Amino acid sequence: MNLIYPNIVPQNNLRLPDALTVRHGPAPLLGRFILEADMAAREAGLRLRLRHDFEELHRINQQEVKSGNWYPLINTFNPACSDIGPENGFWLSGENELGEIVMTFAARIYYWPDTTLEEQAVTMLYGRDEGQRCIITADAAKLISGVVMSSGAAWLRPDYRRRRLSRLLPRIAKAYAISRWPLDFTFGYVTRALVEKGFATTSNGSGHLSYSVWYPDLPFGELVIAYTKPQEVYADLRRFLTEELLESRVDDSSSLSVPSGLAQELTKTSSDGVFQGSSSRS
Repeated sequence: MNLIYPNIVPQNNLRLPDALTVRHGPAPLLGRFILEADMAAREAGLRLRLRHDFEELHRINQQEVKSGNWYPLINTFNPACSDIGPENGFWLSGENELGEIVMTFAARIYYWPDTTLEEQAVTMLYGRDEGQRCIITADAAKLISGVVMSSGAAWLRPDYRRRRLSRLLPRIAKAYAISRWPLDFTFGYVTRALVEKGFATTSNGSGHLSYSVWYPDLPFGELVIAYTKPQEVYADLRRFLTEELLESRVDDSSSLSVPSGLAQELTKTSSDGVFQGSSSRS
């Protein structure tokens, strides 16, 4: 069985809105969210690009690990240790005005029509199942199957932190992934400490938490599965778009609206509901 769900691979290293073609999900919502999120990232000093050259992500990670700014990537996102590639993964890069990559966020899409996270947890994290130890008590691990997005490799260079980007980036990745693949679930592992601080629900937009997963040979400690279903993703994107993206641009005399330049791009939705990104803005 081919374990990669059929999909169209965009050109590597496109500007994020140009890489977007909505094949699944509500095109007006997803198109609008990506455009507004891209603008918000620009206001924070970042230009977002969509990439699938995971060798470059690994190189950047190694460089930043040496600088003490990041931890080593898990094998999920290392192409030397897993089968990740353009058909089943992507990563977002954020570049500053000097062209330096100061932000990353990656996602891997699994096609598990006849299996579950519980059965695939070792392969998912290590890249290959070679008998590594994993202890799972989370009920959700038995539930998560089908077309599944797993996220990780979230990194911001220290001088770009505290710009509210940690709330924005996971949602951008979900919006893009759910437009390209017919997702059944999105999920990520979150440490127990971050869950207790509210990160998984408020920052990451996850709808459910399931305890717990342990990899005894790795230093993560107790991990919690933070997961969402498609309708919950759409609801969270609508709320975030209205309350945090659009509202920030509303002055005392205006109503919630999209700036005129974006409004023109939002009309680029075909009769079958497919939104295609515009390259009209640099």
